[in-house]
Amino acid sequence: MDPLTNAMPPTAAAMTGTYLDFGGLGKLKGQARTDAKAATRETAQQFEAMFLQMMMKTMRDAVPKSGMNESQAEETFQGMFDKEVSLAMAKRNTLGIADLLMKHMPDPNATPPSTAQMLQARQPQGMPLQVPAASPMALQAGAPTLAPLPKAPGAMPLTGVSAASPSGIAVNNSQSTDGAKP
Repeated sequence: MDPLTNAMPPTAAAMTGTYLDFGGLGKLKGQARTDAKAATRETAQQFEAMFLQMMMKTMRDAVPKSGMNESQAEETFQGMFDKEVSLAMAKRNTLGIADLLMKHMPDPNATPPSTAQMLQARQPQGMPLQVPAASPMALQAGAPTLAPLPKAPGAMPLTGVSAASPSGIAVNNSQSTDGAKP
């Protein structure tokens, strides 16, 4: 910082506009109106910085803490340090996330296609409005063949049926040899 003008050097001033700074956010919105591509690049870098900061915080949390020399002030300092390191890493394009985002973002200066152009581009992929008449499915000519049921060994006797009873069913009061009730 220059003590006479109380101004920051240009490189430090450029780094102060972060995703947590409302003034920097306002400047970014103003820049988006004049130079949309540069504002998109800055936003992608801010996203990369935020991602790096979250990654560094998660890595710090994964390290077991002893509890002997920890304090709230140390955690605050580490958070601020991680933020500044992540901003510097994002400006240097360390991971390339900003480049990847810029590659897949649409060009903000490009004119959007008209509705007719969009419909024409979709034409080969679209479905026809009328379904062509298909030949009806042929039904099976005969009944399906069923697998035969397995037969029990020997004939199973019908017990309890008597022609003398009016209903055709006679009650068998004799005890069976296997101990089961009729």
